Amino acid sequence: MNRRTQYDRVAEETASIVIRRYSTSFGLAARLLAPGVRQHVENIYALVRVADEIVDGAAVESGLDTAGAGRQLDELERETQLAMTEGFSANLVVHAFALTARETGFGSEYTAPFFDSMRTDLTATAHDQESFDRYVYGSAEVVGLMCLRAFLVGVEVSEQQNARFVEGASALGAAFQKVNFLRDLAADFETLGRSYFPGVSVDSFTEEDKNRLLDDIDHDLRVSARTVRQLPAGSRRAVALAQGLFAELSVRLRATPVDRLRRVRVRVPNPVKLRIAAAAAIGRIP
Repeated sequence: MNRRTQYDRVAEETASIVIRRYSTSFGLAARLLAPGVRQHVENIYALVRVADEIVDGAAVESGLDTAGAGRQLDELERETQLAMTEGFSANLVVHAFALTARETGFGSEYTAPFFDSMRTDLTATAHDQESFDRYVYGSAEVVGLMCLRAFLVGVEVSEQQNARFVEGASALGAAFQKVNFLRDLAADFETLGRSYFPGVSVDSFTEEDKNRLLDDIDHDLRVSARTVRQLPAGSRRAVALAQGLFAELSVRLRATPVDRLRRVRVRVPNPVKLRIAAAAAIGRIP
């Protein structure tokens, strides 16, 4: 093994650790991906998680102020762009991400809106509809589109079919993000001072508000569900599992009274996750 191959392998092993440590749901879904596709998705997830830790997690708890977090995020974007251009980074997570970007054929058309949305978290505490749509696109939809590029490596699709895949990936990414906003509504406001949904106040949040937001989420899930069966075999079961998990979350959120939603984070119990995972693993596509 030459030194470049070894470095690539270590970088990707580093990226793989991130998804296993941070996300049970996405980690579970990733296990159903074909090995080559799985590595690309883990590479993407790792960079997204590092950026999120800068604006929401470890950086804040380390005492970094907003200006410092902004500098870290700017540097991460600069490193990412350079690695996608030159094919190397001393940051192992960035290097793994760049391997995926270069092999699957995407670049700053996805990373620029992603980092713009992450940067918004450092300054914005509320959104109007336009800024909300822009934030969801950059923080979630483009991540789905990056993963779609990984799903389609070596697969020939027509322009029409690709357009359907793009619509489905965008819708599923949006649904993921909106579900997380809803289940974290109180925590985002109390801990981070943020209210993502336009015109929604935690203090005056009603059942009508909740059901209106869930109607929008369920629409996104219906749009994405239409394309799951058409995906390549190497990614179909994993996407079906992710789709199923978030559809289950939507059902549970709708059944949770608003007063309780303000106090607890709704989750899918592990036995239910395993049931959904088993159905996806044997090819039972909703």
